[in-house]
Amino acid sequence: MISSWKRRRAGRRAAKLQQHAEDDIGSMELTTPNHFRCPISLDLMKDPVTLSTGITYDRESIEMWIEAGNRTCPITNQVLRSLEPIPNHTIRKMIQDWCVENRSYGIERIPTPRIPLSSVEVTDILSKLKMAYRREDEAGCRELVAKMKSKGKESERNKRCIVANGAAGVLSAAFEAFSSASFDKYVAVLEDILAALTWMSPLDGEAKSYLSSAASLNCLVWLLKSGDLSARGNAVSTLKELLSSDKRKVYALSEIEGVKEALVKLVKEPICPTATKTSLVVIFHMVSSSPSNEDTKVRFVEMGLVELLLELLVDSEKSVCEKALGVLDGICGCEEGRERAYGHALTMPVLVKKLLRVSDLATEFSVSILWKLSKNEKREDGSVLVEALQVGAFQKLLLLLQVGCSDRTKEKATELLKLLNIHRERLECIDSMDFKDLKRPF
Repeated sequence: MISSWKRRRAGRRAAKLQQHAEDDIGSMELTTPNHFRCPISLDLMKDPVTLSTGITYDRESIEMWIEAGNRTCPITNQVLRSLEPIPNHTIRKMIQDWCVENRSYGIERIPTPRIPLSSVEVTDILSKLKMAYRREDEAGCRELVAKMKSKGKESERNKRCIVANGAAGVLSAAFEAFSSASFDKYVAVLEDILAALTWMSPLDGEAKSYLSSAASLNCLVWLLKSGDLSARGNAVSTLKELLSSDKRKVYALSEIEGVKEALVKLVKEPICPTATKTSLVVIFHMVSSSPSNEDTKVRFVEMGLVELLLELLVDSEKSVCEKALGVLDGICGCEEGRERAYGHALTMPVLVKKLLRVSDLATEFSVSILWKLSKNEKREDGSVLVEALQVGAFQKLLLLLQVGCSDRTKEKATELLKLLNIHRERLECIDSMDFKDLKRPF
């Protein structure tokens, strides 16, 4: 009995000693060696790189320093002979070994970073791409474009490096070259190039000049009509960027056969919300940038765009609503567009509903459309104004003047109120005496 009791007591004492030892270890603080810390962030370096001055920093920290416009070493204040930091593999391996040795403290081993793309590598890829498209080497171009896209997806830093070294201009030149040769023959490489260009937005002037050529525009419209879903989305995005920066291209685009039908189809049969919004923006530029180009507006009216927009406005989110109202405002600038709007039952209810409900921009477009329809009404009975009164336009316009709006919208709203006021007496009113014989249920 005594020996058994002694063993139990010895066991309890050993357990207490072990617990004290573990508590002592847990209470110890692990100190990161100073030469493993970045001099800028003071954190453990994950991707140590060395500058021309010999000082080592974490890549993310020193690149942010350089991108901010600094051209000196943060520690020595010496002017940097080169802005390309060199990976310090020795320090990185030492940090990884230290992490492994101290994993009992919860330290995780930092992964070996991928070597980022350098300006020299990008220049080399672009040089090879130039030679490939000049000899119409489709396979070679596709391989180089795929390599560029792969590198760009690795990190935002790689993407910025690719764009900064003029990749958009070279890709756009390649797009124009293959477009001039043959759409059908080189459709695969054309789609690849266009997909790469979409994540380089906003495009620079050189890229836009190549994409604005007759051959490129025709190819973009061809892809808009005949390409797969991805190609159609990329094509309309590119057209939007071209028209937003250069309104002179609107007429050239309008003259290309099939472009209007393809844009309306993207709205009628949407492939994604982004493509729908982008299509509406392109159409907006086409119907509003050139007032004298009435044929474009009439063609859109004939394709049923007015009815499509009104149905779209019934239940659409803010961005789509603003763009659809902008397009409808442009189309109502022609007589054919107004006639279609007059004949649709949703016109007045939808326009009045959007007043003061979506955004300031949507309200301005709604007032502009109501003003155009009311000013140009040729019906003697004033049915358009009467319908507007019946759905509450007068009260909403009064409220708009009270809460405030732009001067131009204020002028239109004031004129609309004067036109509506003429017909207010024609509306049937209920006399309160009609209820004199009715009894309240309470």
